[in-house]
Amino acid sequence: MSDDLAAAVADFLAHKRALGRKYRSEEATLRLLVAFADHHGVADLRELTTTLLDAFVASRPRPRARSFNNLVGILGCFLDWAVTQQLLDGSPLPRTHRQETDRRSPFLFDTAQARQLLTAAAALPDNPRATGRGPTYHAVFALCYGLGLRAGEACGLRLGDVDTDRQLLVVRGGKFGKSRLVPHGPRIGELVAHQVERRSGADDAPLFSFDGHNCVSPCTASQVFHRLVTELSFPVPNGVSSPCLHSLRHSFAVGCLLRWYRDGLDPAARLFQLSTFMGHVDPASTAVYLTITPQLLAEANRRFEAFAEPAWAEGKP
Repeated sequence: MSDDLAAAVADFLAHKRALGRKYRSEEATLRLLVAFADHHGVADLRELTTTLLDAFVASRPRPRARSFNNLVGILGCFLDWAVTQQLLDGSPLPRTHRQETDRRSPFLFDTAQARQLLTAAAALPDNPRATGRGPTYHAVFALCYGLGLRAGEACGLRLGDVDTDRQLLVVRGGKFGKSRLVPHGPRIGELVAHQVERRSGADDAPLFSFDGHNCVSPCTASQVFHRLVTELSFPVPNGVSSPCLHSLRHSFAVGCLLRWYRDGLDPAARLFQLSTFMGHVDPASTAVYLTITPQLLAEANRRFEAFAEPAWAEGKP
């Protein structure tokens, strides 16, 4: 391996991608580091200093703690890798993280709000560049809410990813490059089958497309989503973020947990299943989505009272 900074970055990215990671945003950040170092006359990895790294971080203003910590984390991950490869004796990066005091809870759609959103999406009119906008966005949002798909996963589906016989979708190239099988019920199956009927082509043709060649962009879907929720004016509680397209995935996870409680099932025992279904490496990643709501607290409290009732009864005079 080379001590050249640009070559070291390329080796690091190749290493991560060999593990199935995409590392696109990380690549952009590290390319900026290479350009910044080159501007200051530094081309050798070993010439990176704490002062230079502090200057680079300062040149990329991050007002939000989460964004700042992400930037520092990318640099730290690269430099720690360089240490393990014996390209550096130690990391010159000062690990200073900001406390995330501004984090808000995600907006969670209840059933009525989700139904309003899907109805509004289905009613979207066509325009000269997009025929079938209503059915398309209705189906995309339904997959995000009903199956917990990421926006990019839903928009990126191909005709060959729909298995009507087994009632499942093949979600390819999810986060970290993983693919998975996602089973679904008859209502989602009917929705997807209708979309397949509207489209034609080979198995690699997009399931959701306005020009017949390219998949619907997740960014465009997000813009349509924001326009709809703004028109619907859903109330946003204090301490809760405004609705975003990813909120549908959060709502799916919390909805699953609530249904398990109400059906008398053990959520802890099923968390591994939910983690696999959502495309996570382990339940710790899934736990990020499990926001505690008043409904969940009420169900958990009801279950605890039922569990403790015999002990309380024995203690009564």
